[in-house]
Parts: sequence; structure tokens; C-alpha cells
Amino acid sequence: MPDATTKPQLHVLLAGPRGFCAGVDRAIKIVEEAIRQYGAPVYVRHEIVHNRFVVESLERQGAVFVEELDEIPDNGKPVVFSAHGVPKSIPSEAERREMFYLDATCPLVSKVHREAEHHHARGRHILMIGHDHHPEVIGTMGQLPDGCVTLVEDEAQARLVQPPAGQPLAFITQTTLSVDDTAEMVRILTQRFPDIAAPAKEDICYATTNRQAAVKEIAPRADLMIVVGAPNSSNSLRLVEVAQRAGVARSIMVQRGRDLDLALLEGVRTVGVTAGASAPEVLVEEVLNRLREGYNLRTEEVVVAEEKVIFKLPAALTQPAA
Repeated sequence: MPDATTKPQLHVLLAGPRGFCAGVDRAIKIVEEAIRQYGAPVYVRHEIVHNRFVVESLERQGAVFVEELDEIPDNGKPVVFSAHGVPKSIPSEAERREMFYLDATCPLVSKVHREAEHHHARGRHILMIGHDHHPEVIGTMGQLPDGCVTLVEDEAQARLVQPPAGQPLAFITQTTLSVDDTAEMVRILTQRFPDIAAPAKEDICYATTNRQAAVKEIAPRADLMIVVGAPNSSNSLRLVEVAQRAGVARSIMVQRGRDLDLALLEGVRTVGVTAGASAPEVLVEEVLNRLREGYNLRTEEVVVAEEKVIFKLPAALTQPAA
């Protein structure tokens, strides 16, 4: 391993904002506070957020992750629904079983749920722009009866989708999509269906938008972009794609510092580093420490927005028990 005097210089462009958003921070705190107040175990349906480091950390504290409610015993312990949201059938089943549940759905995802209900109440068929099988999409489409929402995954589907004839239309979107891809799909849909109702405010969340904007700022200056995130994290995958489209020669994702192969840095003088909204800052520090093993780092923060959003915890965790 070279010593500090022989290590080459590496310019690191640190994206700002990066990492945890307010919705992820709230979801994790809900699990931690439930464990503190009610003791272990606290059950969590699906990964609370898409990051194994976070999930394993919560498991060590006493969280038990399950896929479905039927895996949870009737022992009165809390069950937490993930930040991605759940179909209406899930809380209905929890209530039928008299479970004590805490909903950690991100408030910005809940906003999309309410939009879907609003459009449905007005007789509109809904086109949802999103990724099939993603938990957020499953949860949003599950707010309404089957057949009331049609999923549109890409530009090709936007050009071909055939909604029910004679029914007014509206569109909603998943909160973690590519801003540019979504804008193009919206353009296609509004061109095909001029009377389609749009969200009062864009559904893609502030955190997704800001993190993509920071990557766009960095990518043209970098030889390599490193995204700290998980392969099942939609917003992290979008950051990899956005960097590639914004001009970086190569864009990769790593989950931990130990996953970074320093051989990929050969010939690289400037590297961009960011993190998806479900990746904690400690993992960014791991990546930087990994880079320090082979390089003397000169870091520069590239900040495109300041985030001051905070979401409150559920009343059940903040108000004294009756």
C-alpha cells in the first residue's frame, strides 16, 4: 500500500444533497422509537427502506422483518409499514386482526395516494407512471379497486397505452423516478390526451429532484461517478442513469466501501460521489475511506440545494399513552 507521500492525488466532488431524505429518516426513527417504547420485537413489513445496512442495523436493535402480516404472531407487538406505502388491504387486515400498527409511509407518497383517491372520486381513470413490482407502485395502485389504474413504465408504453374509452383521465407518478424521463412521458401523454388531469404539484419528490440535480452538476466534471446505494433502490438506480446521461464517462453503484474496486480508478483524476435517499452518510464515509487507501483526496462539495424538510412521527409515538 503506498504511503501518503507516494499516493496520487484524487479530486472528489461530493454531491449535496445526498443520502437520507426526510421520509427515510422518519421511517427509521419510527422503528427505533417503537423498539424503545414497546421493546423488542417490533415487526416491519418489508424492508423499511431499500438499504441492507439500515435493515441489519435495525435487526440488531430488535426489528423483525417479514414479507406479509400472516408471519406475525398475535402477541400485541407493533408492526410498522415501510416508507414505500402499502395497499389499503394491508391496514384493513391489520385492523381485522386487531394489530397495533404504525404507518411509516413517506408523507410525499401518501400525497400521491390521496391524489389517486381524488381522481377516482371524480370518475377519472388514472395512468400511473412508475416501475412495475416496485413497492411504492404496488401501494399506490392498491389504494383503488383493481382496474382503476393503468401502469405506464416507459416512453413506448406512453405512446401505446389505451385507457378505457369515454372516461376522463388523470396521471400520477412514482416519487423516485428520473425527472427527465418522466417529463418526456408526461409530454407524450398530454399530447395524446390533451384533457388529462395533472397533479397540482409534481409527484416526484424534492429529494429525488435535488439529488439528480446535484449529479447533473457534477457529471460533466468527473471521470467516474460513484453512487452509494442498493440495487433495489429506485432513486439510487436513477442517479447512476442520470450521471451517465449527464456526461460522465462511467457511473457505478456500490453498497459499501469494501465493494469499491480501486482498479476502477485507474486513469481517473476526478470522481463524483453521491448517495441515494436511503443510504446513510456513514456509507459515504466508508467509500471515501476506501478511496484514501490508494489516493490523497482533495474534496469539494457541490451543493445545489439546502434541505430543511422534517416530517413528524406518528402521534402514537409522541403522545402519552391513554
